[in-house]
Amino acid sequence: MDYRRFGRTNLQLSVLSLGTMRALESEAIFCDTLSAGLALGINHIETAQGYGTSERWLGQFLKTATVPNNLVITTKIPPQPDAAAMAQRLEESLERLGLTRLHCLAIHGVNTSEHLAWVSDPKGCMAAVRRFQAEGKIGHVGFSTHGSREVIEGAIASDQFDFVNLHYYYFFQRHAPVLDLALERDMGIFIISPGDKGGMLYSPPPRLKDLCAPFTPLELTYRWLLADPRITTLSTGPAIPQELDPLATLGDRTQPLTAAELAALERLSAQEMTALGSDRCAQCYACLPCPEAIHIPEVLRLRNLTVAYDMQPFGEYRYRMFENAGHWFPGRKANRCTDCGDCLPRCPEKLDIPALLRDTHDRLQGPARRRLWGD
Repeated sequence: MDYRRFGRTNLQLSVLSLGTMRALESEAIFCDTLSAGLALGINHIETAQGYGTSERWLGQFLKTATVPNNLVITTKIPPQPDAAAMAQRLEESLERLGLTRLHCLAIHGVNTSEHLAWVSDPKGCMAAVRRFQAEGKIGHVGFSTHGSREVIEGAIASDQFDFVNLHYYYFFQRHAPVLDLALERDMGIFIISPGDKGGMLYSPPPRLKDLCAPFTPLELTYRWLLADPRITTLSTGPAIPQELDPLATLGDRTQPLTAAELAALERLSAQEMTALGSDRCAQCYACLPCPEAIHIPEVLRLRNLTVAYDMQPFGEYRYRMFENAGHWFPGRKANRCTDCGDCLPRCPEKLDIPALLRDTHDRLQGPARRRLWGD
């Protein structure tokens, strides 16, 4: 396992981190999954108040298991409207984890301009965080986000945070400039859920597997991220210990991409161009804002992936989150389009956006789905 400096925290984190959102079938499976991760050399475990029983089970695990001396624990707490609410949340997490000091705290879901205002207010929730830091109860503070690039850039510019938990994958490169901004401020960069949110790559479709061969899609996307020296660590979120097996040989493969890996990535790019042709959305975001609050670029990104790579299950999974996940996955479904035409003159690709929105809705709509956990 390779380790990298987590920005200005100066912590040395394993390039693979262990997220605990999914390993909640039973406490025994939870503990077995953590033990398997530590056996690989992982030294960073991330939990959150919103992850069901995860904090309490992790606290029990830490009391009974043999853990490395360099183990780093991060928990996440949503932004709060005032300091008192945050102080109560912090005490609750420390109690559940059985810790007197938390290595890292991430403000969980700085997703909106309102959240940004809360964390920017010197008398708001961050006042409680700073008090806990001064008392030695918290080490370093960062934030996680599902928000727009503008909100993320605002949070970074506030200079309140030592690290950022970011969605950034081969199949979602919108936030590439954020990595450079974070690097300029010497922030640690933690990539969220590349196996799941990055494309449900634990169960890829045959077309995607063929394009990535001789690598698996999961292996290739992990290597694409690990080869980027700006990134400190990637979150792995196994539900069971066996889901860690494909990662056993990846923890020390942080060298630049090989010729074979680059060739596989080029096949992916060529396939997208060929399959989508003039209907390909280039993800410039010039079509926003939409009068009907449709997240046009994200809808069309899911269409891109479905048409180009047969990533139908992933497309359905994410599309059905619209209107069901609040600020965690904002935007209305594509069938809300009224053919107003507001987006059309702003699209440099001259896409027939209303027609593509309807096509995406027909392809991907299904039963409503909510986020796995609240907050």
